[in-house]
This record gives sequence, C-alpha cells and structure tokens, in this order.
Amino acid sequence: MDTLLIDTLLSPWTLSLAGLCIGSFLNVVIHRLPLMLERGWKLDSADLLGVKVDVPAEITLSAPRSRCTSCGHRIAWHENIPVLSYLRLGGKCSACKARISPRYPAFEIVTALLFAGLAWRFGAHLSTLAWCGFAAVLVALAGIDWDTTLLPDSLTLPLLWAGLIASALGLTVPLSAAVWGAVAGYLSLWSVYWLFKLATGKEGMGHGDFKLLAALGAWLGVSMVLPVVLGASVIGAVVGIGMKLASTLREGRYVPFGPFLAGSGLAVLFIGGPTILDWLGWA
Repeated sequence: MDTLLIDTLLSPWTLSLAGLCIGSFLNVVIHRLPLMLERGWKLDSADLLGVKVDVPAEITLSAPRSRCTSCGHRIAWHENIPVLSYLRLGGKCSACKARISPRYPAFEIVTALLFAGLAWRFGAHLSTLAWCGFAAVLVALAGIDWDTTLLPDSLTLPLLWAGLIASALGLTVPLSAAVWGAVAGYLSLWSVYWLFKLATGKEGMGHGDFKLLAALGAWLGVSMVLPVVLGASVIGAVVGIGMKLASTLREGRYVPFGPFLAGSGLAVLFIGGPTILDWLGWA
C-alpha cells in the first residue's frame, strides 16, 4: 500500500475521527453488556435449579435499535452522530426533551483523544492499531466497572490474550516481558486479595481486577506492573476521599478499582513507568 495512504489512514486526525465513532459504540457496550450478562446468568441459574424466572427481552450489542430511556423514542441515524448530534439537540431527546447524559459525548471525545494520542505516540505503524484496540477496551471496562463494579471476563480475558499475541507478533513488548507481566499482574492483586481477606474476613476487591492487571501486564510488560498499581492506588485514594467528603459514595461505601487501573495503564503507556514512579517518589 502506498506510504502516503498509510500515513493518512493512521494519522492523528483520521484516527481521532475513528475514535469518535468507536467511542459511540463503546457507549452501547457499556450500557448493554452488563444487561446481556445479567440475563444470561438468570437463564443459566433458572435452568440449573429447574425453575422459571421472568427475564427481560433478549438484547444484543446491535439490536434492538437505540431508544430514549425516558420516552422510548427510537433514535434516528442523524440523532446518533458522535458529539455533533448531542450539540445539535442541546443535550435533550428530540421527542420528550429529557436530558441526555453528557457522559455519552464525553466517552466519544475521550476515545478520540486517546486514538489521536496513540497515532502521535507510535506513528503510522500496525502497532498503533493494536494500541487503539487496547485503549478502546480499557475505556469500556472503566465505564462498566464504574457503573456496576463488574469487569466482564468477555472483555478482560480477550484483552489478556490479545496482549500476548500482539507481543508475539512484535507489536508491543518482548514476549518474555508480556508473559511475566501477565503473571505478575495477576498474582500481585491475588495476593493482596487473600491477605486482606485472611486479616479482615472481607473481600477487598473483585477477581476481575486480577484479570485486568494481568492484561495490562501482558500489554505493557512486567516492569510496568508496579507503576500501574501505584498510580491506580494513588488516584483511587484521592477520588475515594473526595467522594467521601462530598458524600457521594455509593451504598456500601465502595469505589471500584478497575477504572483507576485502566486510567493508570493508559498513563503509563503515554508517560512511561519511570516517570510515574518518579512523580510518586519511588524512583
């Protein structure tokens, strides 16, 4: 393929436009995937117990068409253009004028900025597309975990395997660093989980956090696991304290750890592990 065409397709401007569209799809994933999983769990449990349960209608990532959650208005294509439709509609449903959450354009803009930043960081190279996929899955995981405290295996495990495959193809870190990164990522939080549980009798985090950090280790390498954990811990503590002071902690007084792991992983990717450690006084 012509070098100029490749440079154009993988330029920050082109990938930022792609990021807007993918960010719009990620909004669908964040909203629908937990509902799909919940429905599946109910059906599986009912089948195992031999009972009948009422379950919502089947939903997938592509069907049914998106609707307003307030009035059921079917969203037309021209009302679903990333960011622009939100601005044109003034952040309100065209039918009932109910407020549309600003988080929808926010996820689109964040994804676009990440894609543009990755294009700038890695240039017109196949690895850029791999890192864009990595960032997109982290955005989805962060949104789902924040809403539901759930990190679905259907996202964390493919992300882990994709990291190992990308490494084997020479797109990211050396394979040995990826393998040991996955091992170190999983075992570090697994150990913290069990130490906390033995000391307090309570579960301090979910198993999905182990898998997410293992995936981050597979993509970023074993040397980046410590900066990711420390960065996530500091950011999570600051946000948690802020939410407590503002009395916005949810029932059970918990703050999911996954969004901070995802954010710290992206920060390490862009800034570098040594710089993060230096900021935290660990260098």
